Amino acid sequence: MFVASFSLERLYVNTTDVGVEFDRQIRTLADKGYPARAGLSEADFRGLFEPLREPVLEYMSSRTPPAPSEARVPFLLVVTRALVPIEESVSLTSLAGKTEPGVVERFYKPGELERFVSRKDLLLPEGGAYVVFDVERGEEFCGVVPLDAMATVAARGRTGLTMEEGIALVTQFPRALAKNKCFSLAGTRLGDKDKRVPALWISKGAPKLGWCWEGNPHTWLGLASAGGRTGAA
Repeated sequence: MFVASFSLERLYVNTTDVGVEFDRQIRTLADKGYPARAGLSEADFRGLFEPLREPVLEYMSSRTPPAPSEARVPFLLVVTRALVPIEESVSLTSLAGKTEPGVVERFYKPGELERFVSRKDLLLPEGGAYVVFDVERGEEFCGVVPLDAMATVAARGRTGLTMEEGIALVTQFPRALAKNKCFSLAGTRLGDKDKRVPALWISKGAPKLGWCWEGNPHTWLGLASAGGRTGAA
């Protein structure tokens, strides 16, 4: 069962518990230094998320999500690169029980990372912060060709996670990134013709943001996905 500073099992008890988890995620971001990285006071940074509280409470009260685990969380607060650059947000991640900061794979050429952007068909909420629902790290797709995994995910009415969403998952739930259970982030690509799919894996005891070819399967790399997203009402 997933172990964190707040038990995910309690998210399903009542809206008070959902609110506690919502506040925990904001506190985690604040403690990691996100407000300063975004050039905001802590109060202003926290204020970005308050309009998302009601949508999260409504979502959680309107359905019965699957039981939480290391592989799946019901909701996740996301900070976009509009507030904090990818390189900086990656550096604020670490593995469970470790202190080594996350890094960006050197195979991204200088300036290239910024060109990897969220797929237009995702219709992401505007602004610097939003919430993503029903997040799966997708280890069932370990050993599956990423293109085939993407097709299966789409057939289920789900979409691949973006870079920012994958970073948010590891930031809030470090145990989600585990040996032989790493994940691709197919919601972010470099145009329609580029064959690379961003991914998060483990290297030298720390998270690493890299990429793999869309036609090459890896036994240790699945494909993470989400059930939905929403921004401020």
